[in-house]
Amino acid sequence: MEFLAAPINFILHIDVHLAELAAAYGTWIYGILFLIIFCETGLVATPILPGDSLLFAAGALAATNPEAMSPHLMVIILLFAPFCGDNVNYWVGNKLGKKVFSKPKSLFFNPEYLNRTHQFYEKYGPKMVIIARFVPIVRTFAPFVAGIGKMHYPKFILMSSIGSLLWVPSFIYAGYFFGGIPFIKKNFTLVIFGIIFVSLLPAIFEFVKSRTAKKAN
Repeated sequence: MEFLAAPINFILHIDVHLAELAAAYGTWIYGILFLIIFCETGLVATPILPGDSLLFAAGALAATNPEAMSPHLMVIILLFAPFCGDNVNYWVGNKLGKKVFSKPKSLFFNPEYLNRTHQFYEKYGPKMVIIARFVPIVRTFAPFVAGIGKMHYPKFILMSSIGSLLWVPSFIYAGYFFGGIPFIKKNFTLVIFGIIFVSLLPAIFEFVKSRTAKKAN
């Protein structure tokens, strides 16, 4: 579990680390933020990287230290990070899906799973691609599964773009306008935990809903 220590420590002290990075790298901080958001949304191997909390903390830092970071420039640059990440994730799923599900049938790699995924995204795809943007972990895997399920690419791009336009500005400007409040500054770690918890609520709700439906059946 040691490999989890660094990202967890980064998340818990994200305000301190961002300030240090901004002081050390100057304008390169925009590139660092872009890379983190891109990896969090584009690589299924890095779902633990911060997303919501990182955007909020970056907005808060821009409010307290406007010379280091501009919230408006940050929004413009970071809008492309999840969009690019989604595209990479989609096409990796699209290409690897054929190989993973090429076997006739096995416990984990069943071609029927691919058919079910395709049906799921045909029914819920447009809505779920947008909602997934606000749910940690889920937003990392949603584009990958969409690629495996052969979701119609123009539809995926449209929904991914809408999700990015809603997600990035909302958290950056939330941090910018509320991050400077004394209570939030003194309890920043608790605020980050709160953001993560609220972000997970849709996934928790869906899990409870599915469990209740199974018991009812």
